[in-house]
Amino acid sequence: MRVRVPVVQQGRSSARPRAVRLLWNGAEVAVTLGVVLLLLVAHQLWWTNRQARAAAERKVDALEEEWERGRGEGADPSPEGPGRSGDPGRSAAGDSGRPGPAPGSGGRAGAPAQSGHPPPRWDQAYAVLRIPRIGIRVPVAEGVSKGGVLNKGYVGHYPRTAQPGQGGNFALAGHRNTHGEPFRYINRLRNGDEVRVETREAVYTYVVDKALARTSAHDGGVIRDVPRSDVRKGYGYSRAGYYITLTTCTPEYTSKYRLVVWGKLRAMRPR
Repeated sequence: MRVRVPVVQQGRSSARPRAVRLLWNGAEVAVTLGVVLLLLVAHQLWWTNRQARAAAERKVDALEEEWERGRGEGADPSPEGPGRSGDPGRSAAGDSGRPGPAPGSGGRAGAPAQSGHPPPRWDQAYAVLRIPRIGIRVPVAEGVSKGGVLNKGYVGHYPRTAQPGQGGNFALAGHRNTHGEPFRYINRLRNGDEVRVETREAVYTYVVDKALARTSAHDGGVIRDVPRSDVRKGYGYSRAGYYITLTTCTPEYTSKYRLVVWGKLRAMRPR
């Protein structure tokens, strides 16, 4: 009589639990990475906006309180802008031009500001930008560094471009996404919309006049004294004047190209 002895195949049965464990561990890693990425996205798209907007609003309130306090103490209310030492008409590209007559009725609005005030310090907030159509109320600071200006939710003034109310081009940059994203909706601006710049001394009202939906990130012509694109021929101006330029990244959530909105000075009133 033959007795059959069962044969147990250890290799196959032990391999199966090992594979299951590997799959389980891989799934845990994938879920963990997904949660981390989700938190990073939430931080960039929600938390940085919340922080930057709150800080920017506090800075605007502080500036307005400082200006009001200064007037109460008998500060000189002369309608002169912040000014800069040296040639106020030179742009970041090194171009210069003679400012033409101020636009608007009477021909006197926005005369060039040659103030006795010292130039703004680097990263210093010294003005307030208001754009009623898209609900913007943000500080303007000197310089366009990310850490010192833009990531705070501020709008940055391009160094060596004109100051508010001066002949030439008062050129600004702001984030379109994250960190307060003050310029997210400037693509919605239309000809005739008002852009107001408030300083300690005066309120300057510019009116949107032209826009450039997309140009190179290195198109320095858009912030020259007489702003005119070096890349998209025919976009911009050909005569000296009193301009404002708003620049931001495009398309949204990228920094490949630049979106540009231009305006002209229409009026100035002392504070």
